[in-house]
Amino acid sequence: MDFLTIIPQLWHGLGWPLLRLVFFVSLGLMVGNFIEALNWTRGAARLATPLIRLGNLSDTAGASFSMAFFSGVAANTMLAEAYDQGKLNKKELVLANLFNTLPIYFLHLPTVFFLTAPLIKGAAFIYVGLTLLAAVLRTVCILILGRFLLPTRATGKVADLLTDRKRLTWREALTKAWLRFRKRINKIIVYTVPIYTLVFLMNRWGFFNWLEHLLTNHLTVLAWLDPRSFGIIVAHVAAEFSAGLAVAGALIQGGTLDYRQVVLALLVGNVLAAPARIFRHQFPYYAGIFTPKLAMEMIFYSQTFRVGSIIVVGLGYYWLSA
Repeated sequence: MDFLTIIPQLWHGLGWPLLRLVFFVSLGLMVGNFIEALNWTRGAARLATPLIRLGNLSDTAGASFSMAFFSGVAANTMLAEAYDQGKLNKKELVLANLFNTLPIYFLHLPTVFFLTAPLIKGAAFIYVGLTLLAAVLRTVCILILGRFLLPTRATGKVADLLTDRKRLTWREALTKAWLRFRKRINKIIVYTVPIYTLVFLMNRWGFFNWLEHLLTNHLTVLAWLDPRSFGIIVAHVAAEFSAGLAVAGALIQGGTLDYRQVVLALLVGNVLAAPARIFRHQFPYYAGIFTPKLAMEMIFYSQTFRVGSIIVVGLGYYWLSA
């Protein structure tokens, strides 16, 4: 093939899509960090009082729920201190920690959405919507469990247990967002650019056609998935979420996979990446707040509920979208 012919093909197939992708990912990440820094999501903390009454949770659990809208570390620290002081028993400690998954999800929702949208386009609305539904499902289950497992109690004012938090000005929020952006963008680009390039080349070399043939003939456990989506799952498990998104974005851009196949692959990768997530991120964080033994117990319950809810939502999406 003539060299002068290859250059335009590389530019239109790889160069321009990759340049546009990095720009929109950078812009989205900055916007998401700015929204988080301004703490616009904290208004949803008003849900705490009626919800804790419904689930027979204590005011401490409600205060932790409200605090989780802007700091998961602060929310879990409050629970750990209450447990050490005997204000919470172990049963309520576990339920309260699981109860916080919804506000923590909302805390990171802007960044997650603005990171996924440039990479997987319209599939981002489906994927984020399904993970949000899974978070809501977990919250409903916790409230039902609390209703049956915890004694009925009178609740006071959750706000009395919350410490004042300084409101950031727009300039301070922008500075905070910029610092967080600089910390994360390098890592995202390190994964995104080489992975996107590699997937483009693999697609050109016919790798995914070969993989489709191999998996169709030998793999039965995940036979319901499109074999061409396995690169997404492998990247998600072996590296991290942004790596899986990079692969998904390249496959969508090349017309290899549609939105449904990408969403299902991301959900499977989310489930299979749970063990790696525990040891890379969650255990060091939890062990710094709770004792190592208690941290492992909390993580076990948390990941069991999270994975279970994603499987339920994923199965529902699989059958309804078939």
